[in-house]
Amino acid sequence: MTSSDAELVKLISDAGEWAAQDPDPITAAALSELAGLASSGVAAARQQLEDSFSGTLQFGTAGLRAALGPGPNRMNRVVVRRAAAGLAAFLKDAVAAASPGTRPRAVVGYDARHNSEVFAAESAAIFTAAGIDTFLMPSALPTPLLAYAVRALDCDGGVMVTASHNPPQDNGYKVYLGGRAVEESGRGSQIVTPYDSQIAASIEAVGPLDSIALAESGWTVLPGSITGEYEAAMAGLADPLNFPARELKIVLTPMHGVGGDTAVSVLNAAGFTDVSLVEEQAEPDPDFPTVSFPNPEEPGALDLALAAAARSGADIVLANDPDADRAAVAAKDPDTGAWRMLRGDEVGALLGAHVVARHAADARQNDGTRGVFANSIVSSRLLSRIAAAAGFAHEETLTGFKWISRVPGLVYGYEEALGYCVAPELVRDKDGISASLLIAELAAAAKAEGKTIFDTLDEIYLVHGLHASDQLSIRVADLGLLDAMMNRLRADPPESFGGSTIETFVDLAEGSEQLPPTDGLLYLTKDQSRVIIRPSGTEPKLKCYLEVIKSVGSAAELAETRHAARTTLDHILADVREALGL
Repeated sequence: MTSSDAELVKLISDAGEWAAQDPDPITAAALSELAGLASSGVAAARQQLEDSFSGTLQFGTAGLRAALGPGPNRMNRVVVRRAAAGLAAFLKDAVAAASPGTRPRAVVGYDARHNSEVFAAESAAIFTAAGIDTFLMPSALPTPLLAYAVRALDCDGGVMVTASHNPPQDNGYKVYLGGRAVEESGRGSQIVTPYDSQIAASIEAVGPLDSIALAESGWTVLPGSITGEYEAAMAGLADPLNFPARELKIVLTPMHGVGGDTAVSVLNAAGFTDVSLVEEQAEPDPDFPTVSFPNPEEPGALDLALAAAARSGADIVLANDPDADRAAVAAKDPDTGAWRMLRGDEVGALLGAHVVARHAADARQNDGTRGVFANSIVSSRLLSRIAAAAGFAHEETLTGFKWISRVPGLVYGYEEALGYCVAPELVRDKDGISASLLIAELAAAAKAEGKTIFDTLDEIYLVHGLHASDQLSIRVADLGLLDAMMNRLRADPPESFGGSTIETFVDLAEGSEQLPPTDGLLYLTKDQSRVIIRPSGTEPKLKCYLEVIKSVGSAAELAETRHAARTTLDHILADVREALGL
C-alpha cells in the first residue's frame, strides 16, 4: 500500500467516524456520499474531503467563520456545539472568579443565513444546560441589535451567528463579552487577546460530543420588544433641534439581509419618512441571488439600488450588508453627474465632522478634550485633523472594531471598511443602522442649504487638506502566497512610492507603545503619502491601503488638486504592484 493509499484509508475512516456522530442527518449523508466518491477514485471528492479534514477550525478574535459542510474544518453542528460548550465553560469560570456564587448571563442572536437559527438554538440549549441564564433573540435580526442586547440585558457573554458579508456558503460564530466576564472598556465588545486563546483552550478541553448536554427548555426567547427598544434608542440619536431638516428621498437596500425592517423603522421614527427599499433585495435570502458577493464594497453590489435611485429621483442610496453592521452611501456626484458610492474614509470624515457639529456645545473633559475619536490604522488620517481642530482627542487602533470600541472615552469611531460606531454608549461595535441615520441627517442638512454631501466633503478638504485614498486587494487560493509576498517586502523593501522617497518604515509585527503587534508594513513618504500592506484577517487576501494628502488653497483649486491626487495614487499603485512582484 502506498502512502497515498494509506492516507485515503485514514481519511475515509475519519469521515466515517464524523458521520456517525454528526447530529445533522443531511450533513452526515453528504459526507458519506463524498467519502464513497473519494474511495472510488474521484479526485475532486478526495480533495474536498482532504480540505474538510485538514485540521480543526480555529477559534480566534473573529470567533469562527468558514464554509458550511461536514468535518472539523467547516461550520456545522458538531463544531458549533463544541464551541458553545467551550464558551459556556469559559463564562462560568470568568463569572465565578469575579462574582462567586452567581450565574452567568448570555444572549444569542442569529441572522438569516443557512443554519444560523439551528446553530443559535443549539447554543442556547447548551448554555442553559451548563447553568447559564440564557436569552435567545426572537427572530433573525441585525448584529448591532445583539451587541446592544449584551449591554442592555447586562449579559456576561453574547453570540451572534453570522458570516456578515461573506459568500452564501459561509457562516460564523461571533463572540462578545460583557458584565463580569471582562473589564468595563470591553463590555459589549467583540473579544480580543487573551480572551480568544482562553476560550479556544476551553473549546479544546471539551470532551466527546455525546458528553455535551443540551437542555430541552429553560432559556428565554426574548419578546419582540427588544427590537423596539433598540429602534427607539437609535432613533433617539437624531438631533432635530440643531438639524431639523428631514426632506430627503432615500433608497435603501439591506442586500438580502436582516436589516431592512429595522433600518426603515429607525429612519421613519427619526422623521425620515421617504424611504423605499430595493424590491429585489428587500427580504432576507441566504442565497443572495442578485449579487456575487453580498458586500456593498464589491463591484456591482449596488447596481440595483443605484438604478432604483435614478428611476425615483432619490437624493441618496443607503446600503447595509446582510447583518447590517456596515453602512454604505451613494449619491450623484455633481462633477460628473453620475451616481457613485463614497469610500469608507469619505463617509468616516463626513460623520466625524457631523459628530463635531452635534457636540459643539459639549463641555470639555478633565483632560481638556470633548472626548475621543478613533479609527483603525489603515483608515484615513483626516479624522485626526478634524478631531484636533474641534478639541477632541484622537487614537489609532489595529483594524477591527474589537479594538476601536475599547478606546476609553470614545465618542465616535470608524474604519474604512464601511464600519462606523456613532453611539458607543449603546452599541460598542460598528452599527450600520445608527450610522445610516446620521448619514441621512447630514445629507438632509446639506440639501436644506442647497448643497450635496460632496460639497460638505469639499468644505472639509478646504480646511484640512484633500485626503485621497485607494486600495489594492489581491485574492489568493494558497494562503502561503500571502506569507511569501510579505517576506518579499521585508527582505527587499522599496525605496520610494509615487516618486517620493520613503522616510519612515514601520514593521507593525514588532508592535509599539500605541499598538499591539500585527502582521503589516507601514510606509510614509516625504510628501506625506502613506502605504500600509497587510494580510486580511477574515479573507484570503493581501490588502494594500494607499493615501495621499494635498493642500488646497481655494475652492477653485479643488478640481486640479483632485486630479493631482488621483495621478499620485495611480503611480503609487504601480509601484506597490512592482514591489509585490505582480
